[in-house]
Amino acid sequence: MKAQIVTIGDEILIGQIVDTNSTYIAKQLNSIGIEVSHIHSISDTEEAIIETLSLAQDCVDLVLITGGLGPTKDDITKHTLCKYFNDHLENNLEVLAHIETLFEKYIDLPINDLNRAQALLPSKATYIKNSYGTAVGMWMKKNKTVFISMPGVPYEMKNMMEHFILPKLQSEFDRPVIVHKTMMTYGWGESVIAEKIKDWENNLPPHIKLAYLPNLGRVRLRLTAKGSSKKQLENQVISLFDQLYPLIGEIITGFESDQLIEAQIGDLLKSKGLSFSTAESCTGGRIAALISSISGSSAYFKGSIIAYDTQVKINQLGVSPELINAHSVVSAEVALAMARGARKALGSDVTLSTTGNAGPSKGDSEAELGTVYIALITPHSEEVFPCNFGKHREKTLQKTVNKSLEVLLKCVK
Repeated sequence: MKAQIVTIGDEILIGQIVDTNSTYIAKQLNSIGIEVSHIHSISDTEEAIIETLSLAQDCVDLVLITGGLGPTKDDITKHTLCKYFNDHLENNLEVLAHIETLFEKYIDLPINDLNRAQALLPSKATYIKNSYGTAVGMWMKKNKTVFISMPGVPYEMKNMMEHFILPKLQSEFDRPVIVHKTMMTYGWGESVIAEKIKDWENNLPPHIKLAYLPNLGRVRLRLTAKGSSKKQLENQVISLFDQLYPLIGEIITGFESDQLIEAQIGDLLKSKGLSFSTAESCTGGRIAALISSISGSSAYFKGSIIAYDTQVKINQLGVSPELINAHSVVSAEVALAMARGARKALGSDVTLSTTGNAGPSKGDSEAELGTVYIALITPHSEEVFPCNFGKHREKTLQKTVNKSLEVLLKCVK
């Protein structure tokens, strides 16, 4: 079963917002065995919508659409769907009652005719309840293709996917099993890895495909298997990955779970009863932002001191000026002193610090651009990781974040 995802909105095409909806929908569809063959972002015009839907109908079984369901004049998805399906809008009294209840309970402003018009739906559509907003979803069918229209607001769309769309797709359609498993490596580029494992890759069975996913300092190797038995596919994939250890075992760091690495770290910290803090210079709080983005992180994350300026390292973290004069702010000694200072100030069990020259100029240190030191202190050890990530500023910063999370995960494990 193949699907196409369509996001409607000029704000996506001009780069005003990032399309996160497609990423979420694709992942959810894959988890129930539906393959996404195309993802399109299109403008808020009748011509673009109809052309896209017409082309999709000829090549996929399922089309999921987000956006264009608001109450204002520029939201034309419902009217365009009526034209495409040769349909008309009808007032849905059940939806209208839901909208009026939302305004009565949660919205201070009075309801108006534009809000009530949200209850106008194509007569051929099965509506999908929106628990958090006034723009309901719609399930429609033309020939053998199912079209599902959802609001573009991410949390509204996700609620519809979770509670209505995914269960209905699972109950109404036969789907193959799709299994993904991703191995994490660090230290070699994808071309080097490809050369080392070329014989292994060439002998993969036809129903199992390999993808290389490079990302600034690490390469993920993903195997995707399709078949009818989930257990059999999982066993095949694990067996194939086991064959890689004699070939590239020195750079394998484990497997990527369904969780983000920052969520994995959080779960481990929580399960071990450990608290965590950061002292960040060159990364400017990026690591702390990732750690604190996880729901429930207050159970283990104490906080961060962003010591971007040398004087802040001295005043807030207690790094001695003599140490800085002797070794410079970009050094193993200062990185360790920063971590010690943050651990003492914030009272954490585990503390990670970063200091480096990301560029474009050298700042308060003569260390070469791309030089970074990551320090990690636990109740049992102190360790510093010296790195050189090259002269591109953004690359250096992202590599520093990735490396920091990697060493932290290994340490907490």
